[in-house]
Amino acid sequence: MWLQKEIRLRPRARGFHLITDELLRELPELRDFRIGMMNVFIMHTSASLTINENAAPTVREDFESWFNHAVREDEPYYLHQDEGPDDLPAHIKASLLGCSLNIPVRNGSPALGTWQGIYLCEHRNHGGSRRIVVTVQGE
Repeated sequence: MWLQKEIRLRPRARGFHLITDELLRELPELRDFRIGMMNVFIMHTSASLTINENAAPTVREDFESWFNHAVREDEPYYLHQDEGPDDLPAHIKASLLGCSLNIPVRNGSPALGTWQGIYLCEHRNHGGSRRIVVTVQGE
């Protein structure tokens, strides 16, 4: 059995945001899968996805601090600055983290670890709403 759905996430501020529950609310059909794989793909080049700590908000704050330190804005060697100083750094951060996740499905739910959650990594100051395509294959 296959399922594919496009989900539009509400706009968020720059930073790392847990979206696990929001995605699952939009995927009631996932309950029909006993076993399978779920691909979560973001359709943007200045935001990304990752899986990490789902309990302590300070982890998400530290991620944002680290990425801003590692990939600074306004570097003199940046050529691509069409949409402002956060434009190219957002593309770099998105490439470092990636645009998709593959998550096993077990008994109608993503088989995430106890302390794992899906993050939307918003790298723009004003990124707007983001579109996610979720594809599930299984039985």
